[in-house]
Amino acid sequence: MILIAGPCVIESEELVFDVAKRLVKFNEDNRMEFYFKSSFDKANRTSISSFRGPGLEKGCEILARVKKEFGFKILTDIHESYQAKPVAEVADVLQIPAFLCRQTDLLVAAAKTNSVVNIKKGQFLTASAMKHSVKKVLETRGVDGDGYEIAKQNGIWLTERGSTFGYGNLVVDMRNLVLMREFAPVIFDATHSVQMPSALGEKSGGDARFVPYLARAAASVGVDGFFYETHINPCEAMCDGPNMLNLDELDRVVKQTLKIQEILRG
Repeated sequence: MILIAGPCVIESEELVFDVAKRLVKFNEDNRMEFYFKSSFDKANRTSISSFRGPGLEKGCEILARVKKEFGFKILTDIHESYQAKPVAEVADVLQIPAFLCRQTDLLVAAAKTNSVVNIKKGQFLTASAMKHSVKKVLETRGVDGDGYEIAKQNGIWLTERGSTFGYGNLVVDMRNLVLMREFAPVIFDATHSVQMPSALGEKSGGDARFVPYLARAAASVGVDGFFYETHINPCEAMCDGPNMLNLDELDRVVKQTLKIQEILRG
């Protein structure tokens, strides 16, 4: 099982290291492949005054120190094509944000690196439409053909994070996990799936109470991994606090999903 966890954005080097220390046990668990996640820039914010992070250079320096000190693999977002090459020097996985999942230049730039490319499904797209984003990466990497195994062998993942449902809300259609898994490994983003975009005026809301329930449901359907943004104190987080999982709860949720997967394997 792939496990991706960490704070939404790099608020400070101190916070990142405090969270990283609490996640070491997952990296040492041979039942999972662990990736530490945090963003150097949150370009998609409701307000222009919202905190975005330390930026490319400083953010990559912090992530590189986390990688060196803890031995973690690193996943982080890129928003513009020029970021792919320098970020790939640090990150094992380049994540394409949901709103940018159709951006050809960004996908091509990410595909030209040696990093895994994790494409988050746009809230506005059907699951089947994501095969085109996968195809862009495969063709850039000189691969003829498609399908789950080909995408896996060539370092491409897809992530489900809910679909737009009315205004300011998301819903998770578990059929999407099955459909997308026909053409790539699938990660379930349990924390962004409970987000309520722009629900709190100048920032997004959410309801983290539902994270464990959705994670268990996704585990029972069958996925390749899970994505959780987590924080020591989500109420004080500078981005996505309402939908983030408290670090104290992460261990319980991970154990539950592992147990479900073990049962399904028989």
